[in-house]
Amino acid sequence: MSPAKKPAKGSASPFWMFSLALYRSTGVPAACIALQDGHGVDVNLLLFGLWLASEGRALSPEDMRAADEQVADWRNHAVIPLRGVRRLLREPPVIVAGDAAAALRDKVKAVELEAERLQQEALFALRPVERWGQPSDPETAGVNNVDACAAMMGAPFAPAPRAALLAAFDALLARRAS
Repeated sequence: MSPAKKPAKGSASPFWMFSLALYRSTGVPAACIALQDGHGVDVNLLLFGLWLASEGRALSPEDMRAADEQVADWRNHAVIPLRGVRRLLREPPVIVAGDAAAALRDKVKAVELEAERLQQEALFALRPVERWGQPSDPETAGVNNVDACAAMMGAPFAPAPRAALLAAFDALLARRAS
């Protein structure tokens, strides 16, 4: 399997840039957190499905599972533990001064974000876009890929975060088209 072209050092993949743009959309952070906390969704994997949809690729649950298998160790040993530390520091143990915990939380948050970026870069580099899923129009692929992620997880996603994510995805597609 030949990997996709890796971005030059210091640059970011189109997938990372897409994720940043989508995540800045109204309702997306709350929807992602709801799906992450309520369904155990790897948000980076979900965003990967939406990015591939924006590139006209519809994925199957098996495609999602194949990508998930590639990043599971990184997610489980780097991203999730960093998230846990960051969340702990929101309400730090009384032994740690609040301002010191807040400063550490900011540093951990930056490291967590970098761990997520590295996961996204790894997903981007797995294989060329055209070797993922099947060709499809982006709007249909977006719905399909969110549902493929849910199917891989074994349960449908809650309607409100699913709808918010897909509405933001459609709006981003419209902005890119204009």
